[in-house]
Amino acid sequence: MPPRVVVIGCGALARELLALTKGLPGVKVHCVDARLHMQPSRIAGAVAERIANTRASFGDDVRIFVAYADCGTGGSLDAVLEREGVERIQGAHCYEFYAGSAAYAALQDEELGTFYLTDFLARQFETLVLRGLGLDVHPELLPDYFGSYRRLVYLAQTEDPALTAMAQAAADRLGLSFERRVTGYGQLAPAIQDAVHPAIHTAVAGGA
Repeated sequence: MPPRVVVIGCGALARELLALTKGLPGVKVHCVDARLHMQPSRIAGAVAERIANTRASFGDDVRIFVAYADCGTGGSLDAVLEREGVERIQGAHCYEFYAGSAAYAALQDEELGTFYLTDFLARQFETLVLRGLGLDVHPELLPDYFGSYRRLVYLAQTEDPALTAMAQAAADRLGLSFERRVTGYGQLAPAIQDAVHPAIHTAVAGGA
């Protein structure tokens, strides 16, 4: 049976999206390459391609929800979604919807020079940040990239001492002070619940 809802999300949210939709009837998760986190100009095109492929595979009646914030696309993602009639989670980036808009704004007010990690980025710090920015071969560039930062805030989705240690090590590597804030899934959880609720209701009513 084809899905009733397809969630198209950033690969950096794959674990969280799968956890939030596990066992829900009629819901599928399709993720876009997480490496686009470092190439935001390509996100809108990649999401547009996923939307087209989803409709080609499952028909125009399938409900599509995009689990991306703006994520540095400068409004180009919203332009695609408006054209396609698809909604996304609200917010400028995952840090905002994990922490919550008010809490994120407060963090920024406390210290504008804050670098953020999530569970995903704590795991992938070496690959996406150090190698992605070329700091593994050109460590002398570290002040150019991070000279304006003062602290690293780890927005933790889970209680995982190993990830906390990774985040602390990342802060040490960048020469930043370290803070950990437990956010859980933040605003991602209710956004997914609202997106898939009609599918769950239909499936239960239909005995699927």
